[in-house]
Amino acid sequence: MSPVHAFCDDALSDLDGVGLVDALKARQVSVREVVEAAIARTEAVNPVLNGLAYEAFDRARARSDAAPICKGFFSGVPTFIKDNGAVAGMPTMRGTDAWEPRPARVNGDFVSSYLATGTVPLGLTRMSEFGFNAAAEHPRLGAVHNPWDLEYTAGGSSSGSGAFVAAGVVPIAHANDGGGSIRIPASCNGLVGLKPSRGRLPLDKELRLLPVSIVENGVLTRSVRDTAAFYREAERLQRNPKLPGIGDVTGPGRTRLRIAVCTRLVTRESSPEIRELTLKIAALLEELGHHVCQLDEPPLPSYFADDFLLYWALLATALVRADRHVVGAAVDRGKLDNLTLGLVRHGSRNLHRMPLAIARLANIRRATARLYRTCDVLLTPTVAHRTPRIGHLDPTANYQQIIDRLGEWVAFTPPHNVTGEPAISLPLAETAAGLPQGMMFAAALGQDARLLELAYELEQAQPWRRIQFG
Repeated sequence: MSPVHAFCDDALSDLDGVGLVDALKARQVSVREVVEAAIARTEAVNPVLNGLAYEAFDRARARSDAAPICKGFFSGVPTFIKDNGAVAGMPTMRGTDAWEPRPARVNGDFVSSYLATGTVPLGLTRMSEFGFNAAAEHPRLGAVHNPWDLEYTAGGSSSGSGAFVAAGVVPIAHANDGGGSIRIPASCNGLVGLKPSRGRLPLDKELRLLPVSIVENGVLTRSVRDTAAFYREAERLQRNPKLPGIGDVTGPGRTRLRIAVCTRLVTRESSPEIRELTLKIAALLEELGHHVCQLDEPPLPSYFADDFLLYWALLATALVRADRHVVGAAVDRGKLDNLTLGLVRHGSRNLHRMPLAIARLANIRRATARLYRTCDVLLTPTVAHRTPRIGHLDPTANYQQIIDRLGEWVAFTPPHNVTGEPAISLPLAETAAGLPQGMMFAAALGQDARLLELAYELEQAQPWRRIQFG
């Protein structure tokens, strides 16, 4: 099947975010023209991609007419916010039907920072319920489709953002990641997706209070320079003094790195196809002069997967039981999907195990810190198997089926959420099905700039295939 996309000869053309900024500064296009182009593109492809959770087109038009929008670098660049980001006046539903939609009263901490870069939000993008699933297949709304092939998932939980950026609706969109939700859709849709170091970007209050802080905000883009430019601008707005600065990363680094490659995680093995693709990237790194060694598996304890699942179950239990305190509304349990309900059952039945699980998760970074004393970067596949077809992660299926399939597919992404270390997915490979396949590079806490430099180098050495017109 041919890719579905919105690229055309309009004000957006096939420009990435930085290219669009240049065109706006040169007055080749106006903010109103690019916003109207993005709205038209959304209307053209959303009927098939199904990535839109809430549209705010008239609000975007009004914002585009305010001159200047702000002094931010991305002033005038159209974007979307994921449906768990609080945008004043927009109903943040977190992918669920379990309560009545209510517009947020004020912008959340991250959204305030993101909009301060000058981006113009067109609305909210769809996600899986509470972000627990790695695919958005809502029982009422239907699935978010992959623009490369509509029979496949766009990944998750930042599903709509991934589909829209890949299809050319906007050049950059908000995503966040509590177990892989930036990196998984980046892999599925052929995008750049960096989960930053813990504390790199602002978090809303309820996320700052988690006993183990696993969620980080970020963006999905089509180019390394867009991702690098976003982090440069975010750092100019708010710098965490506890982390090394990222600065203005504009190209490859000169230092040759010690890179460990691994295709197995504890009890999870990547498929033969994905293992072969990963080893090809390892060979490319060697050709580029990096020092590559192979690990049998990353230094994670055998109980990691069980502890992480239990922690997810704790979050699900807190969301459903605390309802008004957490989401500001009563939760209708009859409208929750089977994955959320199964996690709540798992959490409720194992509350006595939570303290030990949380303590062990909090200590995981000691193990990975030892790894980064002997290597600079860890290479793994982003996901263990090729992108599944829609229905594989159907949230109305039996809970055990869903959780087993999730564990098999997304085994490699959760450790970085627990350790807080940065990890980036790059679309460096392609499966036999013709779909993008991400390769993931992780580094020690605070070494986000190192990952961006390596990403630039790999983008130049092996440019990835993009959906495009013409």
